[in-house]
Amino acid sequence: MKSPLLSLPGAVPAEGVDEGVAAHYGDLFREQRALADGTGFVDLSHRGVVTVTGDDRLSWLHLLLTQHVSDLPTGQATEALILSAHGHIEHALYLVDDGETVWAHVEPGTQAELIAYLESMKFFYRVEVADRTAEFAVVHLPAGSIAEVPEGTVVRETSYGRDLFLPRADLEAYAEKAGPAVGILAYEALRVEQHRPRLGFETDHRTIPHELGWIGTAVHLQKGCYRGQETVARVQNLGKPPRRLVFLHLDGSEVHLPPAGTEIRVADEGPDGRKIGFVTTSVRHHELGPVALALVKRNVAVDAPLMAGTTAAAQETVVEP
Repeated sequence: MKSPLLSLPGAVPAEGVDEGVAAHYGDLFREQRALADGTGFVDLSHRGVVTVTGDDRLSWLHLLLTQHVSDLPTGQATEALILSAHGHIEHALYLVDDGETVWAHVEPGTQAELIAYLESMKFFYRVEVADRTAEFAVVHLPAGSIAEVPEGTVVRETSYGRDLFLPRADLEAYAEKAGPAVGILAYEALRVEQHRPRLGFETDHRTIPHELGWIGTAVHLQKGCYRGQETVARVQNLGKPPRRLVFLHLDGSEVHLPPAGTEIRVADEGPDGRKIGFVTTSVRHHELGPVALALVKRNVAVDAPLMAGTTAAAQETVVEP
């Protein structure tokens, strides 16, 4: 869906997965600073919105998700994954229950596949699953924001801000009150700074939750009975994941950022050294300069200087080896 806020002054459309909202509104670093200071809002109206209603909604989702949600308190935000039978990440859901309905926002374009899976698992449970993307837009307010939230709006509050499930018809009117508008690139820069993984960016077809630090935040280790749980338990109790998420400080003298997928090698091994990982997201941060998230092999020394393509990179540990 194309956001009406792309008509705001200075709006530059995002590309790729985030097509449909603004990449920025003319000043990327100003927009980052606004978010960091707790002002402005981010238009995330391209994300999918899925709801689950019915008396059995929490107990049913508890059987399918990696998170413990059977007793999820009303208004408490959480996040959860859906895994394949082999424990690979297929979906990431950002949830809140308003007392009658579970609301979730998901990556753009993934809601249809998610709903198809949920529908296939309904059986005799008293639940109804719906795609509400056409009716509701996700708007993000950063931590510390004092922007007014319209009465009756479902809010998902986290340590890094609030996600509003706003009626799509009210998006333009709300933007006039909650400004300044901040683009998705600024939101992504702060996400990278906070080491928060994103489905389809930090994940590939074989990613397991342990590699990204999603154990604890999106995976509850004291529950079972969900698809892929055997892999989660086995890796947690008997082994280590094959890869780990790292945060990279990139050489600031380079003009171009290494794009997602750029191969990473140990600097001491030279340009023909073995590939030990790849860049997942790279951004320019208003304080840190060029930085990135990357997946590397678990046994790479935590203090080893790296090369992301031709760009020198120093790593910070996100997931312990």
